[in-house]
Amino acid sequence: MANLKITLVKSTNKAKKNQLATVEALGLKKIGSEVIKKDNPQMRGMIKVVSHLIKVEEV
Repeated sequence: MANLKITLVKSTNKAKKNQLATVEALGLKKIGSEVIKKDNPQMRGMIKVVSHLIKVEEV
């Protein structure tokens, strides 16, 4: 399985509660913070919820 590098690129100030919770669950805190996660259906679902706030790259 591949890994995904997820970067927060937009602010969560005006985001809905479920989107903010998803960003926190991904482990992202500030704009520009990055995490590397395994590529699986659960991660893809979380990414879909906040796709407008993050940038995703395959590693």
